[in-house]
Amino acid sequence: HVQLVESGGGSVQAGGSMRLSCAAPGHTYSSYCMAWFRQVPGKEREGVAYIHSDFSADYADSAKGRFTISKDIAENILYLQMNSLKPEDTAIYYCATNYRLRCTENRSDFPYWGQGTQVTVS
Repeated sequence: HVQLVESGGGSVQAGGSMRLSCAAPGHTYSSYCMAWFRQVPGKEREGVAYIHSDFSADYADSAKGRFTISKDIAENILYLQMNSLKPEDTAIYYCATNYRLRCTENRSDFPYWGQGTQVTVS
């Protein structure tokens, strides 16, 4: 069983930046796909950024050029650096892993999720 714990959410003004973190005690990030999703009440959970086991990354169109996903192997932490934040980025952000080498965009492929962290942009 993989336990994921997000942190770093909060409130920020539009145009500002925020960095989210995801820790996974006892889990080695380097071997597996990790991803960030977000969800607004009443809407489907959507993928934001994906980082594969080879450290290559993919982004949703809404995140391209503004968000950067990365993983610190030494500290075993996943990050999401978010810049130029917009009010429409307001959501609960979740980290997840599908425990495979490559990510897919299908959230049903991800069996392991964190509890989520709220990001509010005003």
